Amino acid sequence: MTRDVRAVVELAALRHNLAMVRAAAPSSRVMAVVKANGYGHGLQETAKALVSADAFAVSCLEEALTLREAGLLHPIVLLEGFFDSDELRAITTHRLDIVVHADWQLQVLERCRLQRPIRVWVKVDTGMGRIGFQPERVGAVLERLRACSAVRQLRLMTHLAYADDRRSPKTEEQLALFERISAELGLERSIANSAGILAWPATHAEWVRPGIMLYGVSPFVDDGPRPELRPVMTLSSRLIAIQQFRRGDTVGYAGSYVCPEDMAVGIVAIGYGDGYPRHASNGGPVLVKGRRTTILGRVSMDMLCVDLRGFDDVQVNDPVVLWGAGLPVEEVAAASGTIPYELLCKLTQRVRFEYRDQHGES
Repeated sequence: MTRDVRAVVELAALRHNLAMVRAAAPSSRVMAVVKANGYGHGLQETAKALVSADAFAVSCLEEALTLREAGLLHPIVLLEGFFDSDELRAITTHRLDIVVHADWQLQVLERCRLQRPIRVWVKVDTGMGRIGFQPERVGAVLERLRACSAVRQLRLMTHLAYADDRRSPKTEEQLALFERISAELGLERSIANSAGILAWPATHAEWVRPGIMLYGVSPFVDDGPRPELRPVMTLSSRLIAIQQFRRGDTVGYAGSYVCPEDMAVGIVAIGYGDGYPRHASNGGPVLVKGRRTTILGRVSMDMLCVDLRGFDDVQVNDPVVLWGAGLPVEEVAAASGTIPYELLCKLTQRVRFEYRDQHGES
C-alpha cells in the first residue's frame, strides 16, 4: 500500500455552491475566481466544473493560458492586470480582460499599439488600501483610457475589505463611496466578493466575484450563521501505528504532550511536508473513523499523533479526515491561528488529488 494522503475534490459540490451564488445574486453575472490553482483544488478541474459561470478571474497570465489550453472560451479577467508590457501580445491573442490599477499600466496602454483592443476593468480603492486608483482620480483615469486605441470597453471594480464581518459598518461606507463615483457613468461594475454576495445584497451590481464560497468555505469571521455551502475538498490519511503509552510518557518532538494516564495514541501519515499546518499541534481537531479527536504533541514533517482514548475499535489503516466532510476547514484554520484560504492553497505535491462527481470518480 502506498502512503495514502489524498485530497478528494467533489465536483458536484462546486456546482452546488455556484448555484448558491446564482440564488443569492440572481440579477448579476458571475465571475468565478479560480486563482491560486483554484484555491488549491486544481485550476483546470475546478474551472471545468464551473463551466456555467459567465467568466473566470485569475491572478496572472499563466493561469489564464492554462484555462485557454483546457479549451475554456469564457471571458477571463487578470485581477492584477499585466506585470510587463511584453504580456500584452498574449493578452490580445487569447482575448483576455485586464484590471488596470496603477499609473504605469495606464501609461503603457497609452503608448502601445495592439492587434485588437482590450477590455479594461479600472480598479478603484474604496478602502481596501492595496491596489487601485483613489476615488478622486477615477474620472481622469477613465478619460485617458477612453482616448487609448488599445482599449475597447471600460468597466469598474472595487474590493470589499470588511465584508467578512457582518457587524462592520465599513462595507456600507465603501459601497456608498463607490456608488458616488460610478452611479452616473453607465459602466458595468463588480463589487461583491463571497461575503458581499451572501450578506450585502446592495453590493451585487452587474457582476459578482465569488471565490472562497465556491469551494464550500464560509467567508465570514463573525459568529453569525454559517451559509449552507458544501465542502469541496476532503483531506484524509490513515493510521499507520497505534502505540500504548503509560502515564507520564511524552509524545513527539520536545515532549510537548505528556500523557495524563495510560492511553492509546494513533500515528497518522500526514504532516507539514504535505501542507498540513504545524500550528495545529496539541489540540487541532481530526476525525478518526468519523469520530472527533485531537492532535497530541507537535505536527511533524511526515506524521502527527492523535488521541485514541475511547476508541476501542480502531485499527492500523483506519481512515483519518483532516478537514472536509464532517470537519470544516474553517475549524482547523482557527485551531492553527490562520485562515482556511491558506490551508487549501498550501497542500504540496505529495498529496494525491482525486476528482469525483456525484456518480463516482472522474
